[in-house]
Amino acid sequence: MRASEDRVALVTGASRGIGREIARQLSARGISVCAGVRNHGPESLIAEGNSAASVLYREIALDVTQPDSVREAVQAVLRMFGRIDILVNNAGISDGDHDALRLDVEAFKNVMDVNVLGAWRLCESVIPAMTANNYGRIVNISSTLGSLHHLNRATEPAYRVSKAAINALTRVFAARLSGTGILVNAASPGWVRTDLGGPNAPRSVQQGADTPVWLATLPEDGPSGGLFYDRAPLEW
Repeated sequence: MRASEDRVALVTGASRGIGREIARQLSARGISVCAGVRNHGPESLIAEGNSAASVLYREIALDVTQPDSVREAVQAVLRMFGRIDILVNNAGISDGDHDALRLDVEAFKNVMDVNVLGAWRLCESVIPAMTANNYGRIVNISSTLGSLHHLNRATEPAYRVSKAAINALTRVFAARLSGTGILVNAASPGWVRTDLGGPNAPRSVQQGADTPVWLATLPEDGPSGGLFYDRAPLEW
């Protein structure tokens, strides 16, 4: 096992909200973080709580819907660090509260492209590097709204379907990578106060990021192929 300060993480959708907080928390643990953002700016400093101390992370251009952008981002990380140990598939969008009986085909395609195919593209791109080092942690950001067990409302239908698909994708990759040292899990951050969750959500970004960060730093004997909420298994 390598020390945490030698680990390298790639977090998608990290310009704000939960993704930014996941990047901050991983950086605070001494992990080198590459924050995937669609609008690439200079390297950024993320304030460490109310402390005067800050942690450095690198922003890289990444559009998860574009295969070339995914490949270029992964290669950029590998050029900088020579490895990728952690992938957090956080980039996601919603279709809003439209009627499932009036399918907006373009909205559905966009949601699936970002939320499902985007994560799939990143997994395909980073897994060879993880396999070469016999180590990897992949965290797919899911949602309780995608849990079939908890699905009892019709709001945000495309988003719900996409998160159910992410749960299935998690299981598929966990089975495919069994015994390789790569653990693949999904996390529901809960209803969090972000641009997506809105100002009335009961949970902070710090609470929402805790379980993904926990999964991203699991020990060798940690779980794989699970869905978790507040570090506990959540029904599929």
